[in-house]
Amino acid sequence: MTRVVAIDGPAGSGKSSVSRETARRLGYGFLDTGAAYRALTWWALDLEIDVHDHDAIASLLADFPYSISMDPDHEHMRVGEVEVTDAIREPRISLNVSAIATNPRVREWMKTFTRQLVENSGYPGVVAEGRDMTTVVFPDAETRILLTAREEVRIARRAGETTATADVTAKSITERDAKDSTVIDFMNAAPGVTVVDSSDIDFNQTVDTVVGLCTGGNA
Repeated sequence: MTRVVAIDGPAGSGKSSVSRETARRLGYGFLDTGAAYRALTWWALDLEIDVHDHDAIASLLADFPYSISMDPDHEHMRVGEVEVTDAIREPRISLNVSAIATNPRVREWMKTFTRQLVENSGYPGVVAEGRDMTTVVFPDAETRILLTAREEVRIARRAGETTATADVTAKSITERDAKDSTVIDFMNAAPGVTVVDSSDIDFNQTVDTVVGLCTGGNA
């Protein structure tokens, strides 16, 4: 049975980079679950479908040709034959993805889809990061972590990762967190979930902390 390390947190908290490096150190697969929401957003926009039309978006799910690599050293996402790894990080996707991520039928489909990806990963374990990994998708995961940081820290980190202006980045983060908070609480740890605040520690210290939680301090 595949071991699961579930990591949640708000935008810009470092979930993806920390989870990816944790997976490398443990020899696990890495799953960025938010990429699926972004890829579906990209597809809907490409098809000129209104992302706010819940029924229209839900109708796409049965034929959503999405694939993702779980190799932490070779990340890629595809929709059909189209490589969308870079395209799904564009500002237009960030500004529209919440409409997809708050669609109840999309979230239910993603829960099942994510569990199947992990089960069929071929890895001894998978570090799965997102918004509801610790509470909805993998509530029984062996390790459950809420990775967070102060808002100004998260905005500064995300600004360094994108080509968007600081104002656009701040707006993207605050609006995304506010909208997604209407369907899932990823700002507060559920019972049994360990909080790791990376505001005042560097990347390697954060990874060391997470790996230690996964290994019982025997990293």
